[in-house]
Amino acid sequence: MKRLCLAFALIVVSGSLFLASAEDGFTPIFNGKSLDGWKLLGKTGEGYLVKDGKIVVPPKGGGNLFYGKEYSDFVLRFEFKLEDGSNNGLAIRSPLQVSSLAYEGMELQIIDNTSERYKDIETWQKHGSLYHVFPAKTGYLKPVGEWNAQEVTVNGRKVKVVLNGHTILDVNMDDVKDAEILAKHPGLQRKSGHVGFLGHDEPIEFRNVRIKEL
Repeated sequence: MKRLCLAFALIVVSGSLFLASAEDGFTPIFNGKSLDGWKLLGKTGEGYLVKDGKIVVPPKGGGNLFYGKEYSDFVLRFEFKLEDGSNNGLAIRSPLQVSSLAYEGMELQIIDNTSERYKDIETWQKHGSLYHVFPAKTGYLKPVGEWNAQEVTVNGRKVKVVLNGHTILDVNMDDVKDAEILAKHPGLQRKSGHVGFLGHDEPIEFRNVRIKEL
């Protein structure tokens, strides 16, 4: 098993049994029991809850949930489950603040862009896109109610998103030449910051959140 760099452990969380994998070089940043190590800003409704080993955003809940440590270059892995119309975001290299995070930091979309309510959104608003800057490929989300697996690599000026085994975004921020975009997005120049989930008062669930520094 050591040669595979993968170990398995059974853990009990809130009376339920889960299979947890310890991947080589990855550190869990959500313990499945509490939000220790996380900071919630701009809470709406019930904010973010922990239920059955998952981070849960209930209907009308949300806010910006940041992990307390700052990261520069990293690989982040997590799983998420959408409901119809779910809308959230993944902050990368973000400052700790309530608003303008898609501009002062960077936001990767987490959204059910298959929902009828989002049929007219821009391409750069769809799942996996770097908001207002780079659109992601579509068509790789699992049906609503099923778990999706996502990996985000941030390395130097490059950002890569792999969804359910498919690369949907692979960009270099140095390729942004539009002066208006650059002026509106100072966060593109950030070299480090926080990772976190940016709620928009729509339900969603997360689990198995882990990170590896590069």
